[in-house]
Amino acid sequence: MAKVVATSPLPGVALQRLGAHHQLQVRSGPPLAGWQLADFVGDADALICLLADRVTAELFAQAKNLKVVAVYAVGVNNVDLAAAFQAGVWVTNTPDVLTDATADLTMALLLAVTRRVVEGDRFVRDGRFTGWAPDLLLGTGLQGKLLGIVGFGRIGQAVARRAQAFAMRVAYSSRRPHPEAGIPNAVFVPSVDELLAQADFISLHCPLTAETRHLLHRERLFRMKQGAFLINAARGEVVDEEALVEALAAGHLAGAGLDVYEQEPRVHPGLLQLPNVVLLPHLGSATRETREAMADLVVDNVRAVLAGKPPLTPVVGPGLPPAP
Repeated sequence: MAKVVATSPLPGVALQRLGAHHQLQVRSGPPLAGWQLADFVGDADALICLLADRVTAELFAQAKNLKVVAVYAVGVNNVDLAAAFQAGVWVTNTPDVLTDATADLTMALLLAVTRRVVEGDRFVRDGRFTGWAPDLLLGTGLQGKLLGIVGFGRIGQAVARRAQAFAMRVAYSSRRPHPEAGIPNAVFVPSVDELLAQADFISLHCPLTAETRHLLHRERLFRMKQGAFLINAARGEVVDEEALVEALAAGHLAGAGLDVYEQEPRVHPGLLQLPNVVLLPHLGSATRETREAMADLVVDNVRAVLAGKPPLTPVVGPGLPPAP
């Protein structure tokens, strides 16, 4: 019977399925760091972790029995992938199953900030609503406007399909064009800078890498179209939050909808003071159906590796390159 450790309980019954066949230890509480996580892993054969858990080269050096790190997320920027590859440890993630939920939330953020939904809710709760008025909390329409999508993988494409249902025009920037996506009239723009200058709304859906960290730095944020909106349901570190606060406070950007933060869970205090910013606590995949499907996939990956088979959704591992 193999030993599996999980840094957090997961929704649904997936961990119960795993515990029926393997020795399972599940902890709760804040993320462990450094040697504490390594001590928790100990001689385990498998680690199930969250994006907040930092799986370092030191952990791989100490966890001699480790065969798989199953990340309960699509992103794996919390894992030292090169160290995992050198140690011969599989790293898996949960792609596909959270695409629709994250795309739905992206559109929710876009609608919330452009139609001032959160402001309106607060307005009513504060007792300030005294009746309909022609100029009350006027927002911004979507029809005919250009949505610029940075990163055109599964989630970016799903957002594009939803945007076209709102009669929006869509352009995207990515490493290559994606004609296979079959999205009519989605225009490929090779240059991020060109896309920023044209789009009425920018929605981020790129992974966090060394190249995308602070992809939207101060110069690029001020290069965005005057009065544009920014939506980020990808990774917080893609945006320089200090510069974003400056662009919003200066009136260069009309608003922002954020589900992720640069120093999560800390939110830049300047963002908290701005009425034209909608802030969510990392809810991209937060539907019961999606989170349970993610747990099922995590467990299926672990069970496959412990049975001597390749995992269903590997990122790196034996025979695979050291980077995704």
